[in-house]
Amino acid sequence: MSDFFLELYSEEIPHNLQISAREQLDKLIKNVLEQKNIQFKNFKIFSTPKRICIIIKDITKEQKIDPQEVKGPRLGCNEQALDGFLKSHSVTRENLITKETEKGEFYFIKLQEKTIFTSEILAAKLPVILKSIYWKKSMRWSNYDCFWGRPLISICCLLDNEILNFSYFHLNSSNITYVNGPFEDEEVKIKNVDEYLKVLRKNNIEIDQKQRETKIRKYIEELLKKNKCSTELNLRLIEEVVNLVENPVILKGKFDKEYLALPDELLNLTMIHHQKYFPMKLEIDNKLVNNFLFVANNFDNKNLITKGNEKVINARFSDAKFFWDKNKKQSLVKQVTKLNSIVFYQKLGSLYDKTQRVRQLSSVIAETIGASKVDTEIAASISKSDLVSDLVGEYPELQGIIGSYFAIEQGFSKEISDAVQNHYLPLGPTGKVPKEKISISVAIADKIDTLVGFFGIDEKPTSSKDPFALRRACLGILRLIIENKINISLKEILNNSKNLYINQNFNLSNEKIIEDLFEFFIERFRVNLKDKGVRLDITNSILQNNRLDDFYLLYKNINELSKSFKKQQGKDSISIFKRSKNILDNSISNDEEFFGNPENILFQHPVEDEILIKLNEIREYFTTPSRLRDNDKTIFLFSELKPMIDNFFDNVKVNDDNQQVRNNRLELLTLLCKTFEKFTDFSKLDGS
Repeated sequence: MSDFFLELYSEEIPHNLQISAREQLDKLIKNVLEQKNIQFKNFKIFSTPKRICIIIKDITKEQKIDPQEVKGPRLGCNEQALDGFLKSHSVTRENLITKETEKGEFYFIKLQEKTIFTSEILAAKLPVILKSIYWKKSMRWSNYDCFWGRPLISICCLLDNEILNFSYFHLNSSNITYVNGPFEDEEVKIKNVDEYLKVLRKNNIEIDQKQRETKIRKYIEELLKKNKCSTELNLRLIEEVVNLVENPVILKGKFDKEYLALPDELLNLTMIHHQKYFPMKLEIDNKLVNNFLFVANNFDNKNLITKGNEKVINARFSDAKFFWDKNKKQSLVKQVTKLNSIVFYQKLGSLYDKTQRVRQLSSVIAETIGASKVDTEIAASISKSDLVSDLVGEYPELQGIIGSYFAIEQGFSKEISDAVQNHYLPLGPTGKVPKEKISISVAIADKIDTLVGFFGIDEKPTSSKDPFALRRACLGILRLIIENKINISLKEILNNSKNLYINQNFNLSNEKIIEDLFEFFIERFRVNLKDKGVRLDITNSILQNNRLDDFYLLYKNINELSKSFKKQQGKDSISIFKRSKNILDNSISNDEEFFGNPENILFQHPVEDEILIKLNEIREYFTTPSRLRDNDKTIFLFSELKPMIDNFFDNVKVNDDNQQVRNNRLELLTLLCKTFEKFTDFSKLDGS
């Protein structure tokens, strides 16, 4: 058994490219080992910004292949096929034999016992593997043809104590690696894997990304504890910094205290996303302090690394403060007209046009849900004003958030300020949903406007593409309605939105906007319920023939039915319908039609009267408006038919010899099925 080692040494590769290459190599090399039946006990792959390493322990050095017969092409095949077969097995025509099989006469060859060496397989396959790695972005070195995430400098490859020789473009494999020197990377020759690992340890290089993460987390926690502070350990940031360093060292920096007056979101965005720092908060009150932690790639004995980072962050905060001081004084109301200069979409006008539509639509929604129309219109009017500010131009991720701070600075109420920030929400299937009525009104209106506009010009999402995030907008509206328990007619809102576009003289070419959008909502609604674990048959039973456009009521009904059908009375209801429907379908011929109008004068068995009385009781209950109806009670009423129906089918002959009696009994069963279907489509339910 042997040890295999491969190091690909390059200029510093960004973390996302590095992770992708590491994952690809892991899969590609393992596939080769599996295909060639090369056994091994331990496979490890590591990466740092400069190197990707693969270490395979206890790999078989060689393997014997027993003699075997290999079937080739059929006799009489073209010469090309035969030559290809011979070439693939490195034999000549003298090695050919013919054999009769069940499918005719074929060529065969007998392969002799041979030994295959792992070194030969890997030497042949590794260049192919390296060429097949996909880089989202790549570079090349000088005038060489080799493309890599960043210029590839060397390839170190060993099998035990020997170099495994192969070439990849201008590079030949060797036993050379590199470590950090005082001025440039220094070349080091190694004999085997163990020596390689010793060299790295001596030079404080940790190739194991998991170990680097453990160290980073440990050092951060220690420093935070020492300073009586805390931080939010952003998982993406942790992953990124882990793959930015070879020797992680956690340092503490400081910025000018005056910058703490800036919004926390602005400070956090600058530190976390722009600088890859960990902000520090006091444990006592969770307030930011003017300190931060960052991951360096070496010890900072002369404090130069810390001072450099402090200089950078102070410069960034200085720029942010300049824009903040300038923009917060600029009236949001006066900035609205500047939105004319920003195109929402070519065929849908400017952001100013959109803002006017959202203002009017949110007012209608506000009136429906009991929000202040005046405050809602104000919030909608200024909701996009921060987009023309220098600050949002510099920090586009903070749109809405910065607008909210501006609104507070300029004396707007908290409800209006919150709406400016929250009208973008929710941002995803699990994102925060605003609860304030003004925020809800503007958020729904903004998303409805977007959906109506793009559907109106036939820019709908396809199965693979959704460039305008219309599915997200639709789900956002559904979540706003359902999670806030809002009873509202969606079709009315959609029609209002459509009319607002028409009033602005926009040409909406899709004549079926409302129909298409409603179907889009239904489908998103169905998917959302499925993700929540609601049985698909129950959802379909409600939605199949239901054109109700109050999605909260639909959600409530489906949710309640899901619970009801888990109970015995729910299962009994399904059983009653299924049994009755099966008898009905099997008894009626194609030319017969029944309407559900039984005559009690033709009843011959007491149970027939009992069933009709019960059905009339249920139908009377259905005169209650659906929003006031108790679904659990409805199911209970259905289930009370169970003993009557069992009695009916056990003791009454449906297809009676008397035609009138037969038809009347089928009318009774038709009435039963229609009564059940008035509530929901029981045919879609599986009864489980």
